[in-house]
Amino acid sequence: MLQHATIRSLPQAMEMVKQMTDQGFDDGDYRGAARDALVSILEDRMANSVDRYLAEMESRGEADRRNGCYSRHLLTELGDIELSVPRTRTYSAQTVVRAYARRVAHVDRAILASFVLGVSTRKVAATLLPILGERISPSTVSRVAKTLDVAVAAYHARPFTRRYKVLIFDGVVLSRKTGAGAIKRPVLVALGIRTDGRKEVLDFRLAPGESEIAWESFLTDLYRRGLTEDGVELIVTDGGKGLLAALSTVYPNIPVQRCWAHKSRNITDKVRKTDRDKIKRDLHKISHAQDVVKARRAARRFADRWESTYPRAVACLREDLDSLLEFFRFKHPSWRSATRTTNAIERRFREVRRRTRPMGTFSDRTSMDRILFAVFSHENQNQGTGTPCLTVTQNS
Repeated sequence: MLQHATIRSLPQAMEMVKQMTDQGFDDGDYRGAARDALVSILEDRMANSVDRYLAEMESRGEADRRNGCYSRHLLTELGDIELSVPRTRTYSAQTVVRAYARRVAHVDRAILASFVLGVSTRKVAATLLPILGERISPSTVSRVAKTLDVAVAAYHARPFTRRYKVLIFDGVVLSRKTGAGAIKRPVLVALGIRTDGRKEVLDFRLAPGESEIAWESFLTDLYRRGLTEDGVELIVTDGGKGLLAALSTVYPNIPVQRCWAHKSRNITDKVRKTDRDKIKRDLHKISHAQDVVKARRAARRFADRWESTYPRAVACLREDLDSLLEFFRFKHPSWRSATRTTNAIERRFREVRRRTRPMGTFSDRTSMDRILFAVFSHENQNQGTGTPCLTVTQNS
């Protein structure tokens, strides 16, 4: 049973609401009364704040007096409330409710969480309406999303002080609106694997393409901020020509491992569908051999078996075989698994696509930057390699 009590604080009020919900009370039974109680609490606090201010001014012998009130709306988890904010000629009590935001912080987080979870700006209002009892405009969601901008800018500029054993570079293509219609643009991404095996998305950049110039600019910025060759034993890539050329300039002394997943697709594209499963099994014998010597033997057997039938497929393997076997420099199976492909970064791309699919195309570069930052920050948090940019669960 609910105990009769005088509600004297917001936490106490919310605990009472929780008890009522647990006992099956309908929203209509208490929401209006709860809003009235909340207004009363906040207005009492503002009145007391003005009283204290005037008393302090009088004690210092300074003149001031009350100067009426003005209305201020505050969006809370109970819905929109209208407050009468008292003021003097030099002081306003709006600081009591942090009126600069016009919403309580956890409501902002709910709005931002919906945005990050992939709910389009226009659908956030409908999504949160049952919770807040108040419809939120798309412009409000956009304004709240802008609170990420400072964190995003700091993320792109932060220095790298930690050493990474492996670096993985790849790109993901997203759509963005322009005056001429939607266009696809790549996002260049760098991921580092720490010495303890934990993975961290280090940075990303929206680029006009995956050319050597675009990659070199991105890599040079990472290097300038401290992501040097020091401690790095291997770089893993998908084999894009622009990236490979840029790596030879910025990180010329680090061995480069070509991704087996990308190479396998390139090879199987050159054979008939009826033989693709056999080709894949033979490639697997190379990539999952016990050591580099046995891998090279398996590669020779592959060439002997398939060269007469699929010379282009065998040539595709042979031309990059050395860089496909660089991961064997690691003795431990976990490190071989982590560096055989770019799967670590591809998994994060899948999460980006899943979160951004409901949004369709992004309205501008800034909106892309925000959602990518939020998703990558969450992935880093799951690995224990980053600080969450907001309180939000993305396991839905």
